[in-house]
Amino acid sequence: MCGDLEEDGAPQEHEQLYDHFLAHARALLGARGSVEKSAQALHLYMDKLFADALNRCVKDTEGAPANERYELMSAQPLAFARLAGFLAGHCDLHEDPLRRMIEALMMGYAEAESPAGRDHHHEHEDSHGHYGHQH
Repeated sequence: MCGDLEEDGAPQEHEQLYDHFLAHARALLGARGSVEKSAQALHLYMDKLFADALNRCVKDTEGAPANERYELMSAQPLAFARLAGFLAGHCDLHEDPLRRMIEALMMGYAEAESPAGRDHHHEHEDSHGHYGHQH
């Protein structure tokens, strides 16, 4: 019986997690207009690439049947992790691509823990691999 209670709670918890993702994603996508126009071209490109990918994730999950949305959302990071590894595998090892990837991954993980609707803050990497630009 205890197992039944846990199983019964999982779909509701998954629905809440998906709803939080959706609200947070929409808040981030809505904050795109606040990007500093003086930001470097690379930073603007990275913001647009992030927003395009996030927008695709949102559209794909919203297009799925309601009972499959959480499963789809929870699988999406695997495709992006694979893509990140593929791209990093083609970078100069002296630039330490794995460290840069892990730092960006941890930053995104921390962003996900912040409440939806909070000001959009993230850091951009400069040409030396250091993070510091925020908006």
